[in-house]
Amino acid sequence: MPVATMPPHRRAPGLPPTRGRARRVVHRLLTVVAAVAVGAGMLTAPAYAAPSVDEIEAQIDKQWEQLEPTIEQYNKVRAQLRVNKQKSDELQKKIEPLALETDLAMSRVSDLASRYYMSGPSQELSALLVSTKPGTLAEQLTLLDRLAAHERKQLEGVMAVRAKYDAQKQKLDALIADQEKKTKELAAKKTQINAEIKRLQGLMPKTVVVTEGCPTITGVVSSAARTAIRTACAQVGDPYVWGATGPNAFDCSGLTQYAYKAAGIHLTHFTGAQWNEGRAIPRSEARPGDLVFFFSDLHHVGLYLGNDKMVHAPRAGKPVNVSSINTMPVAGFRRPG
Repeated sequence: MPVATMPPHRRAPGLPPTRGRARRVVHRLLTVVAAVAVGAGMLTAPAYAAPSVDEIEAQIDKQWEQLEPTIEQYNKVRAQLRVNKQKSDELQKKIEPLALETDLAMSRVSDLASRYYMSGPSQELSALLVSTKPGTLAEQLTLLDRLAAHERKQLEGVMAVRAKYDAQKQKLDALIADQEKKTKELAAKKTQINAEIKRLQGLMPKTVVVTEGCPTITGVVSSAARTAIRTACAQVGDPYVWGATGPNAFDCSGLTQYAYKAAGIHLTHFTGAQWNEGRAIPRSEARPGDLVFFFSDLHHVGLYLGNDKMVHAPRAGKPVNVSSINTMPVAGFRRPG
């Protein structure tokens, strides 16, 4: 049997027309409000602001302020520990012969007691015991006491000296144990702070290079540039030697060749060739890791670090260093790779 359907323009029976229209108006109004809220960012979670380079370096400086005193305290305790271990070893060398002498003296007294207890009086003592001379037994007993007293006195002297050394060594051993404990605690603290510094360094953006020999460098454009910068900065202080390409001495194009070789990019050991082996970059777009050339004949080159700084091998008598690019006429910039 066919089912009757309601025309689409007809409303459901029992639903007042005004109520239906009101619901539709409210629904549309809520939709508009939600759209506006989303557009305004009202319904989005607050964005997390990553710390800036300056903030990260400030945190590293703060950690270092804790680390350096810990290192120096660690050095102090280790120095004291070495001295006390040496004293302990010297005392032990003195104690060893005294211990042997004590053992020998104890053995002599023990043998004397055993001989008279197990074997009875010697022939000389037996003769004295059967002798009818008055006072003979008293003389023998006095001799026995004298022999025992002599051994006892010798033993007591050795043991007194040994006890003195033992007491000193016990104090040193206790001090050494305490210092070894402190050394472990300081080493653990040092490891913990180092881990925090490493974590903070890991927060540095990939465009930042922090390395010894150079200031903190920002705006690095590639992994090859990062490697070249780290490599060149690690050579700061190495001497300038004409024709040298490293690893311990450089001339200007030898340094840039060495730096980019570490990044897997080959440059010829000649400034003119390196000019043609890189892509031309306007000075306004120069970034750390680019090569900067000087003079019209391009006879000098350095590795640009940004902020008008470069690392380069300047000349004989001056080692690899960081300096301004504005001390010489800049011919242009090139980007290897």
